[in-house]
Amino acid sequence: MRRSTSKQTKYVFVTGGVVSSLGKGMASASIAALLESRGLKVTMQKLDPYINVDPGTMNPLQHGEVFVTDDGAETDLDLGHYERFLSVRMTRRNNFTTGQVYESVIRKERAGDYLGATVQVIPHITDEIKSNIKQAAQGYDVAIIEVGGTVGDIESLPFLEAIRQLRHEVGAQHSVALHLTLVPYIAAAGELKTKPTQHSVQKLREIGISPDMLLCRCDRPIPQGHREKIGLFSNVPVEAVFTSQDVASIYALPLHLNQQGLDERLCEQLNIWSRAPALDRWQHIVDRVTKPKHTVTIGFVGKYIELAESYKSLSEALIHGGIHNNTAVTIRYMDAEEIEKNPDTLATSMAQVDGILVAPGFGSRGAEGKIAAIAFARQTSVPFFGICFGMQLAVVEFARNVAGLAEAHSTEINPSTPHPVVSLLASQQDVAKKGGTMRLGAYPCRLKPGTRAEAAYGASEISERHRHRYEINSTYHEALSRHGLVFSGTSPDGTLAEMIELPQHPYFVACQFHPEFKSRPMEPHPLFRTFIAAALTFSQARTG
Repeated sequence: MRRSTSKQTKYVFVTGGVVSSLGKGMASASIAALLESRGLKVTMQKLDPYINVDPGTMNPLQHGEVFVTDDGAETDLDLGHYERFLSVRMTRRNNFTTGQVYESVIRKERAGDYLGATVQVIPHITDEIKSNIKQAAQGYDVAIIEVGGTVGDIESLPFLEAIRQLRHEVGAQHSVALHLTLVPYIAAAGELKTKPTQHSVQKLREIGISPDMLLCRCDRPIPQGHREKIGLFSNVPVEAVFTSQDVASIYALPLHLNQQGLDERLCEQLNIWSRAPALDRWQHIVDRVTKPKHTVTIGFVGKYIELAESYKSLSEALIHGGIHNNTAVTIRYMDAEEIEKNPDTLATSMAQVDGILVAPGFGSRGAEGKIAAIAFARQTSVPFFGICFGMQLAVVEFARNVAGLAEAHSTEINPSTPHPVVSLLASQQDVAKKGGTMRLGAYPCRLKPGTRAEAAYGASEISERHRHRYEINSTYHEALSRHGLVFSGTSPDGTLAEMIELPQHPYFVACQFHPEFKSRPMEPHPLFRTFIAAALTFSQARTG
């Protein structure tokens, strides 16, 4: 195998134009997967132009889910894509925002680090951005750097200027600028339009960055003549104009890009010599997704179902569980608030589901709807899986309807409940700030022998990622246990409940942590594997 002629880290800078939500994160992750399949050590980083320090306090309907890393960083959802497509684990270094950059620069200014100089966007802000990029890239063959937003946004300018400077510093053979842009099909005219791409590239060049490669987002193949026109007006060789077309599964995108030779072109431009990509595992995943043997339907009960990206990792983890079981997973999103308003319709809406998942989501809105869905699953033996708030409400439902603790609740929703079976963590009692103050990141968990949890993991101790302020009240553990609730996972000292289950139920499992953050298409999480397996068993028994 031939390797790079230089040990210097290579950089791939990914920008986007025309509109947001084109799929820069997916494209970046797919390119990273291709390079990793060639034997290269690859990392990724997302630069977010917003002034929030992190997305932790942002509404999921506006920003999508918050992805949590092992080291407790609340990050952009694109880091979830990165982890699902790469073997490396992301950390807080793999995502930073304008807010973090300015916070760091101001802190240094207050400490006198700039020796009385006038602090400016150039060079101080851009230097801070470059420093963050270099730190994340250290020790890797290739670093793929994705810039959030679109070219032309005023918020993105310092990031693009920093990239312009960094490309000049590392040299032409050590960096590639890849621009993702839209080539829309105008139905009324019956043709694809290249003008948006031309203008987007023109704007990028005005900033000082000339793209080396173009990735054109489209819903259909782009004719050769259109590609030649795009290349001509963008000053990019036609051989470097690629398409990111709609595919049957997101996991088919690496194969789609490889078939066009994108990774080969990238290696040529970066002067990288590597082995041919090993893509058998990706083809296996795509075959499992597109040609499954079985099908199940999961009732997904949540409060942010208007935007699928609010639960991106959860949805993908369900698909991963299906991949393991050679099963297509149809997700039926159900608004918890609508269930709360119309509880009498629950039996009808749940009639065709093979499993019920109650998703995370803070606050009182839709809580009673989630509790009703949990009660339905417990009483009708439909496989149930609750995550974070879903586990807390499962305990509330059990306390009320099985343990006889009338009006039991979480103090988050009802501070004056006579039975606070869910209460604020002791470590959160005096916390006033909202951002970055929850129980965040990876914590160890001890599993009880002989439980479904231990069987699923095949281990007695695990580590999972958390993001919560409230916890099952330990003073109620004994009373709930007497009525049949099993605390199958706890913190090592036994004080914090991490998992619960009902042995008498075909499958009733819930966890305080977020297993979806660690699920991969090639390594489905144990709890999603077993949940989908239980749903498949339920489906087959029902249909005979």
